[in-house]
Order: sequence, then C-alpha cells, then structure tokens
Amino acid sequence: MPYHDNLNPESEAHLKGPLFLNAMKTFHEAAKVINCDPNIVERLQRPRRCLTVSIPVRMDDQSVKVFTGYRVQYNSTLGPYKGGIRYHQNVDLSEVVGLAALMTFKNSVLGLPLGGAKGGICVDPTKLTRSEKQGLTRRYASEIAAFVGPTKDIPAPDVGTDPQTMAWFMDTYSQEQGGYAQPGVVTGKPVEIGGSLGRNHATGLGVIYVCERALEMKQMKMSGSRIAVQGFGNVGTFASKFAFERGARVVAVSDVSGGIFNGDGLNIPKLLEYVKQNGNIRNFPGSQVISNEQLLEVDCEALLPCALEGQIDSNNAEKIKAKIIVEGANGPVTSNATKILEKRGVFIAPDVIANGGGVIVSYFEWVQDITSFFWDESDVDTKLKGIILKAFDNVYKFKQEKNIDMRTAAMAASISRLEKAMLLRGLYPR
Repeated sequence: MPYHDNLNPESEAHLKGPLFLNAMKTFHEAAKVINCDPNIVERLQRPRRCLTVSIPVRMDDQSVKVFTGYRVQYNSTLGPYKGGIRYHQNVDLSEVVGLAALMTFKNSVLGLPLGGAKGGICVDPTKLTRSEKQGLTRRYASEIAAFVGPTKDIPAPDVGTDPQTMAWFMDTYSQEQGGYAQPGVVTGKPVEIGGSLGRNHATGLGVIYVCERALEMKQMKMSGSRIAVQGFGNVGTFASKFAFERGARVVAVSDVSGGIFNGDGLNIPKLLEYVKQNGNIRNFPGSQVISNEQLLEVDCEALLPCALEGQIDSNNAEKIKAKIIVEGANGPVTSNATKILEKRGVFIAPDVIANGGGVIVSYFEWVQDITSFFWDESDVDTKLKGIILKAFDNVYKFKQEKNIDMRTAAMAASISRLEKAMLLRGLYPR
C-alpha cells in the first residue's frame, strides 16, 4: 500500500517531517516482513489526535509573549498514551508527530501496557527565568488538561524539561481537577511528590544494559572497551558514568559547547564535577578539543549518540569507525545510514529499545503512583534490566530468524504486537 496515497498536501503537512518519514520508511519495510494487515498499516501510519495550543505567558518584564505548544496522541491500543514533553526552539508539529510515532512503537516493542504520545513547546528554555518557565508550564498544562490524566495520557520529561517541570505540571492539573494531589498524571517527578527512585538515571542505565548485551553479541566486554558518547545531558552523563564504573574507557564526550577526547579514557567522575562548576565540558583538563562531528567518527568499540535525531546520515555513515552504535537519542541514525552501516558490519541497537529505560521506569512510577506502593531503587534497576534485555533478546532472535537488521526487527516485533491487539479490539464504531 502506498504511503499516504490520499494525503492533502496542505492539511497534512505535519506528516511529512523528516523524523516521521524516516520512521515510516522503517515501518513499511517491517510491515512487509510480517505481512501486516493493510488496514492496520493504514491506521498505524497516522496519529489519532494532534493538539496545537497557544500559550500566553507574562514575562518578568511584564510583557506578554505567546508560545505555541503541541500534544500528539498517536495510538492508545495498548493502554494510556505515554510520552515526554520537549522544550526546544526547533519544536514544531511535524517533529512531535514523529516522536509520538516512535513512542508508540517503543512502548509496544518493550512490552509495556501503554500507547504513544509526545508533547512540546517551541521555546528556548535557556532564555527563560525560573518564573517564566513555571508560567509557561502551568499554562500549557492547563491548555491540554482535558486530554491528559492518569488513565488517559501521562506526560514525562524530555529535552529541555526536568522533574521540576513535571512538578509544576502535576500541581496545575491537580488544582484544576479538584484540588487534591494526582501524582499519576505525569512521571519523572521528584521523589518527594510521587516520583520513582531510579527514574533520573533510568535511560542512561538502560543504554548501558543494552550496550553490554550488544558487546557480548560481538564477543566483546564492556571492561576495557572504548566508548564515545555524543550528548552530555541526562542520558549521556549517566551512560558515561555507568560505562566508566564498569571499566570502559570513555574516550570522547560532547555537549553544546563541543567535544573532548582522551585516547586513554576521560575521568568521568572528575568531568561530572567539572561540569557542575563550569556549566559545560569545554577546556576540561587532560583532554583535547574535538567537534561533535569528529566525535561521531572516533575509533571506538561503541558509539552512544545521546543528543538529537539525524546525527548520522548518508553523508557521514561511511566515516563511522565504531563497531557498535547504541541509540541513546531518538532517531539519531537515519534509515539510509542504517543500511550503509549494516553493510559495513556495524551493529546498531535501535532507539526503540536502547533508550527505553526512561519509559520503562516511567511505567514503574505510574504503577507505584496508582497503587500508592513504592519500590526500592535496587528493585527498580533490577526490573528495568529484566524488561529491556528481554525486549533486546526477542528482537535479536527475530533479526536472526528473518535475516534483517535490528531496526527493522524491532519495528516488526512492535507492529506485530499492535496488529494483534488492534485486530482483537476491532474498529469502532465498525
């Protein structure tokens, strides 16, 4: 079936963003592998609901600025919608649609009882004061409140947002829904108001669990392996920390200020302290300056792109020297680049599994909130490892059986679960 053969070019331009089209390319390839029902294909290539809201905010100088926010609810076949909220100056509807689609497929392949969604606001959060960011968050929460809730749609942090953002969101929702605490409306909250232990490091830890298993598939070990990490935000810092603790040589990292390299391995604990004091990694003692582009081409056993999407494409795929790529970010390797890298023997652990630690522990947090029973951090980490490695192993088995790449195998496993559920539920009204 041709993709979107009945599209109105103007009304459905949000379905033509590069992230979404890249996801759909993999989706259609995977659908062919499992001979997916064409009616299910038709339904899964479109989001169920796209919200666009205006967000007026009183700035500290008393002026009013109006920002644009989005919430895309892609599919709820398996459970309530679930996905983060992104604050970034490049956010637009097409990007949020792509991210929501990826969340749908991610939650499915991980075996979670959750659908997929994503939200975002077009804003540079670094240019907002704390009070301005709070005003922005509360008004956004109020605008989409009718469409979210513990049994409807459960947001979480993403790029540019954090536990404090979720605390403001939760409080706004709770005040507007009767005035009592409803912690289950969001995840990624501070522990003091219903957050889960282990949530802050979950995505980075999940990346390392997957990296360890991928290295094993290549007959290598984490200890002594050279690791390069693009992005030194939440995911990248924790991935670097856990890799270092397991004996890996983290030879390169990068953030918005650029990259640093040390062939003998960077001292990650000292680097983390340095970043706390200086705000970025620039001029870290004992390192040489490299660009983000150069970091991607570092000679290493494992490359962990933990920044933004589309970092490895057909233009630089041939230059990648890593033996393994573990996608800590959403969509950091394009579909075309995947094919080039596969031909070169580079093993790719796809984002829908590799960075699934965050949503897995978000699921744990939601369960704890609605049951009012909370777990120890060790329990959270252990349960995380079990779920993410089970998903990885299932997909790897699928890859071997079908002789396809891991990305296609992950998507095929995801679609297969969604297809079965959608056929069982049927079509409403009919």
